[in-house]
Amino acid sequence: MTELRATYRLQLAGEFGFDAARELVPYLADLGVSHLYLPPSFQARPGSMHGYDVVDPTRISAELGGEEAFRALAGAAREAGLGVILDVVPNHMAVDDANRYWTDPELREKFFDIDPETGAHRRFFDIDHLAGVRQEDPEVFEETHRLAIALVREGLVDGLRIDHPDGLADPAGYLERLRDAGVAHVWVEKILDPGEQLRDWPVEGTVGYEFLNDAAALFVDPAGEAPLTALWHQLAGDVRPFGEWAQEAKLEQAEGTFAPEVERLRRLHDRPDLPAALASLRVYRTYLQEEDVAYEDLEVLEHAGIEWVLGAPQEFLTRFQQTTPPVMAKGVEDTAFYRYARLLALNDVGGDPGRFGISLERFHEANLERASRWPRNLLVTQTHDTKRSGDVRARIGALAGMAEAWEARVRRWLELTRELEGPDEVERYLVFQTLVGAWPLERERLEAYMEKALREAKRTTSWVQPDEAHEARVMAFCRGLYEHEPFRADFEPLAAAGERSALGQLLLKLTVPGLPDIYNGDELLDLSLVDPDNRRPVDWEARREALAALRRGEPVEPKLLVIERALALRARRPAAFAGAYTPVEAGEDVCAFTRGEDEVLVAVPLRGGPVPQPHEGWSDVLAGIGHELPVGLFERI
Repeated sequence: MTELRATYRLQLAGEFGFDAARELVPYLADLGVSHLYLPPSFQARPGSMHGYDVVDPTRISAELGGEEAFRALAGAAREAGLGVILDVVPNHMAVDDANRYWTDPELREKFFDIDPETGAHRRFFDIDHLAGVRQEDPEVFEETHRLAIALVREGLVDGLRIDHPDGLADPAGYLERLRDAGVAHVWVEKILDPGEQLRDWPVEGTVGYEFLNDAAALFVDPAGEAPLTALWHQLAGDVRPFGEWAQEAKLEQAEGTFAPEVERLRRLHDRPDLPAALASLRVYRTYLQEEDVAYEDLEVLEHAGIEWVLGAPQEFLTRFQQTTPPVMAKGVEDTAFYRYARLLALNDVGGDPGRFGISLERFHEANLERASRWPRNLLVTQTHDTKRSGDVRARIGALAGMAEAWEARVRRWLELTRELEGPDEVERYLVFQTLVGAWPLERERLEAYMEKALREAKRTTSWVQPDEAHEARVMAFCRGLYEHEPFRADFEPLAAAGERSALGQLLLKLTVPGLPDIYNGDELLDLSLVDPDNRRPVDWEARREALAALRRGEPVEPKLLVIERALALRARRPAAFAGAYTPVEAGEDVCAFTRGEDEVLVAVPLRGGPVPQPHEGWSDVLAGIGHELPVGLFERI
């Protein structure tokens, strides 16, 4: 087992398969990570661009290179001192002729969660071509995990990332089976509501969305809340808090998109308020099993006013708990997040846009808790599922620190661009924030993003009933901005205001308790938007050249320097990063702490200002680059 120090998430698809990934192994080892973190690599449906639509979990993907190429990649990684973590998909498989478990009627009945009355199947969210798998059946578990467990036992894979465990009938039982099979290192894609605690499952932790949102919120200046809220209320013509937007969208999903799931539940236990009950939880789901009622679950049910589910039949209870996660995900992340645009930096997976920021004390508390309970929890600032990259999120978050100037600019832009008809003011505000976050942004990428954002919001168009005329007007507006010289002249100087907070969030990811994860290409400036924008091809040669330049002592992007130096420090002082996390008082606007027995010191100003310098006896890990960085990393001499 390679010591866990940091992971690097690769995206494999099309021509970029196992052989291409193997060529990156020397570079990634030199960068300083300890593990390759691979996407789903089992046989997916033809043409898959992500691997989550598996058709055969007993075979390595032929399109990515097959078993021989996978073994060669794992072997090359091991020779370079790297381990492998593999993303696996237990909840669903693709409805496809290439899926023998689906095409065989007997296997279909056993492997998939089929409605006996309608012949329909439990879907993954609202995706009809992904069918829920019955992992609660020990034989189904054994068949679908035979290869994954064999790879772990053979030493080719060190650990597994489990996709969407909340869709399973019994997530805790499933994870216990993995542990009993010898899989010692497991991370779950569990999205926690701010303040919600991960259950005591046999896992290393989550994939890290709670850190992402806390880190982003830490840099959001609370002084900006009142002016940005007032601006949003005026633009939206709606003064409701985010929670009401979210509740409305969840109920829409429960009554509309998930009507088939609601009808199946009604046949088990009919309640007139069933859609409202599915939309009522403040978390993704509860974990009730027969007579096992945890305090956390009881509290959630009481808060929602639906304690009656405890008296419902067990099958109803199981299916109810499998249905609340998609209602939450589609209602909040894929609807309300695109409608409520007060500050888009707060609208990301696992986040609460109603929480404008967090205190330094709360950030430290979360890190101390992670150090105590989940010291190997992943830490992310971007994944393939985030709404925007860490760099984009930081830029937009920085607007809170210049709220009055931003408000004045937005009002000016609305007037300057009034001649460009098409979007309403909410949609224009979405465009303005997106441009600030991702500039320079090619027109085609902005248009593709806006099509998705408009359809997800379901305000003026949707995926089911697209209003192509309105969409065309919005795209014309977007194109018009690029040719609008007064707007361009006023807009462009504002675009890069968030670099300080981007570097700050990056350094925190690399040094607080947990296991930092770097996303596909994110070691250089990455101005990506939501999928599929964040799956664009990466210029690996530019990254190799930048790392080589850093080794020669030449100036490079500060982001790469911070990553390389911090990972080297983690390699030199593993005991410090496995040890204590001690907050240090350095002023109300500086996040400072030590790791280990005062072996490492981190100081990150949150609102600008100089980096506090420690007394004698410390070495500046980030020194010698020719210019001063807005963050500090020091090690004890």
